Amino acid sequence: MPKLRGINHQRAVNALKKAGFWIVREGKHIIMTNGERIVTIPRANPVNAFSMAGIVKDAGLDSVEFKKLL
Repeated sequence: MPKLRGINHQRAVNALKKAGFWIVREGKHIIMTNGERIVTIPRANPVNAFSMAGIVKDAGLDSVEFKKLL
């Protein structure tokens, strides 16, 4: 599986919106859901690669699908 680089949190939010997620709550972290899964995105620029990989996994995507959404 290709590795993900750290990306801006806003780009991650926009990519997840394209995948059918919406924002539930915002604060120090952005909480998003698709009605079935819940993901938490920290407001960091960039979100480090390790955290980003976990977010993508929690969203039920793989890195190739996620990169296409960016």
